Amino acid sequence: MDRGEKRPKILVTRKLPDAAEAAFSQRFDCRLNPTDTALSGAEICTLADGASGIALTSMDKFDADLIYRLPLSVKIISTVSAGYEHIDLRAAATRGLVVTNTPGVLTDATADIALLLMLGAARGASWGEGMVRDNRWPGASMVAPLGHDMSGQRLGILGMGRIGQAVAHRARAFGMTIHYHNRKPLAEGDAQGATYHADLAAMLPHCDFLSINCALTADTRNLINAQTLALLPKGAIVVNTARGGIVEDNALIDALSRGHIAAAGLDVFANEPNIDPRYRILQNVFLLPHLGSATLRTRTNMALKALENLTAFAEGKTPPDKLT
Repeated sequence: MDRGEKRPKILVTRKLPDAAEAAFSQRFDCRLNPTDTALSGAEICTLADGASGIALTSMDKFDADLIYRLPLSVKIISTVSAGYEHIDLRAAATRGLVVTNTPGVLTDATADIALLLMLGAARGASWGEGMVRDNRWPGASMVAPLGHDMSGQRLGILGMGRIGQAVAHRARAFGMTIHYHNRKPLAEGDAQGATYHADLAAMLPHCDFLSINCALTADTRNLINAQTLALLPKGAIVVNTARGGIVEDNALIDALSRGHIAAAGLDVFANEPNIDPRYRILQNVFLLPHLGSATLRTRTNMALKALENLTAFAEGKTPPDKLT
């Protein structure tokens, strides 16, 4: 860009890693959020006045009401996330807004967390650490407390996209047998021997572990419910690094309380951060505060990918991750 040319204005709704904010500020006239406090819809509309674009995050709900109230200057909204269920795409398209996301750059970090959840849930990492921290460890015992093996078990993956495939790659190092349910089967080379199930109900009885890696859509909301959980073998372990809305809380909590599900590892929840309080008192749940992409490198790369989309749009090009 010519140094004398007036730079487009961009609103950035949340604090980004320092390197990303520096890159944004070099390319655009940015209105940053240095305190990282959540902005209300009214504040977003005020701060976006005169801005051509908004860089938002998965914590910002852009529903139809907010989208229709945005200043007319706004032409693009770029979410610093792979998921985009927090944006009403239909309203954005009707309004003529371009919407972009940041797929791909968070694959490895999220897959790592899925394996952490699998191990943490299976081996009782939460209650084990609590015993040591709270000085409740009575010493070694042959019978209690005992966890569950992960090596050599059967892993079912719900959603075999980039992250699901990365989870499968890691799980193979544990000698796990991989099953997966997807809208369509992968190419043979990508599947690497994993067994495809066109029907979720057909896959679940083969899952000692279930890893949820699909997007949250109208079809997947509450997909893991009392009926689907009942199809898992008794003693199965459920982990979720996708979105909380895919799991029906009442059903999972009931299955955990009865012992049909031996343990769960959860990084995502409905109504974050106001999770169902019953999860906090269950000893067989390993809980994390949505850390899937929370590494410095990954969050920086996510923000830079959002910047790439905004830059392409500003230059009159089609953004590489255009959703609408």
